[in-house]
Amino acid sequence: MGERIGFVSTRFAGLDGVSLESAKWAQVLWDHEHVSYWYAGRLDRAPDISLCVPEAYFGHPEVQWINDRIWGRTHRDPLVSQRIRDLSAYLKETLYTFVDRFDLSVLIIQNAITIPMNLPLGVAIAEFINETQIPCIAHHHDFYWERQRFMVNAVHDYLDAAFPCRHPSLQHAVINLAAQEDLAWRRGISSILIPNVLDFENPPPPVDHYASDVRAEIGIGPDEIMILQPTRIVPRKGIEHAIKLIEMLGDPKYKLVISHEAGDEGFDYRNILSELAHAAGVDIRFIATRIGEVRQLDSEGKKIYTLWDLYPHADLITYPSLYEGFGNAFLEALYFRVPVLINRYAIFARDIEPKGFQLPVMDGFLTRKVVEEVRRLLEDPTHRQETVEHNYEMAKRFFSYAVLRRKLRSLVTNITGLDNL
Repeated sequence: MGERIGFVSTRFAGLDGVSLESAKWAQVLWDHEHVSYWYAGRLDRAPDISLCVPEAYFGHPEVQWINDRIWGRTHRDPLVSQRIRDLSAYLKETLYTFVDRFDLSVLIIQNAITIPMNLPLGVAIAEFINETQIPCIAHHHDFYWERQRFMVNAVHDYLDAAFPCRHPSLQHAVINLAAQEDLAWRRGISSILIPNVLDFENPPPPVDHYASDVRAEIGIGPDEIMILQPTRIVPRKGIEHAIKLIEMLGDPKYKLVISHEAGDEGFDYRNILSELAHAAGVDIRFIATRIGEVRQLDSEGKKIYTLWDLYPHADLITYPSLYEGFGNAFLEALYFRVPVLINRYAIFARDIEPKGFQLPVMDGFLTRKVVEEVRRLLEDPTHRQETVEHNYEMAKRFFSYAVLRRKLRSLVTNITGLDNL
């Protein structure tokens, strides 16, 4: 019989990296008879296997009140300290409730003691681990010291104590080499490297009837080339390079499609991209209103597609990011056997590039050589097929569920003493 495992975070809902990777971990654990339960402030998991505590969500008003008074400041009012302690004490009690209700034997902490989006929750988790000594795995996606907005703060004491905390019953997992080195250097904590993964052992199914009309619905003709930027519109995604690529390709048949909206970071960057595209004569399509987390119809009766409905229709993926914690969109492009242009961001250069993928790679700027590599992938079907098949096999070797299965077996055995994965 497997373990009863509780996943803990601020949010398990939607398509953010933490929610997606947690679901993959749960699937692999389930395959080996480990049963998963869920704790967060926002949840889309089944109510009978989860505990939703609104105060655990980083968007809760009390958490926002605290955040407004601790980030970008160097002094903390006693009232703020009291509110942190009060909320932390309450959240700790809910963790006891979660463990008792579902009779849990292991906890997997997903980013909640990594980045302090909800500081009281991290403090509560650290105290809970110390009080119960329950076997835990902390899965770290992005540390607070990787984010500029957390550099100036009034809570160094809490950050040192809980982000992340240390305990003999707590094992740590990170998603890239730089994080592994930083964690050892800054905290003296060893960790296991578990990259983000996809189920490369099971290729995606063919396009079904629902998604068969994607290109027509977004206005891409049968003789036109769809170049997909499958990200939100934020400056670190480097989308201006995708516009420059199409300008340098120099043919009106190339269309740039951007899947997601700007979100909560404002629309200045989106407006700049529109101006750049107009000046360069590039046809750019913003289709965020047609993309959702699930398939459905909008208020006008039009289909809403998922991001995975788009990939099979793309002729090329652009991923010219300046920074990524790992790069899920890169793996998704390989999974759907679509060629991808990538920028040599730091994590790619260290963790992914040495694996031997065949890609047009830009190093901060586009060269004519890179553009011609892209053109050949788009216009030479044999070369394109050989490239995407090679990349799929490389991804299957290094970023498949088999990799995750081996790593999780090691972690679970370390904290439980039982090799039952």
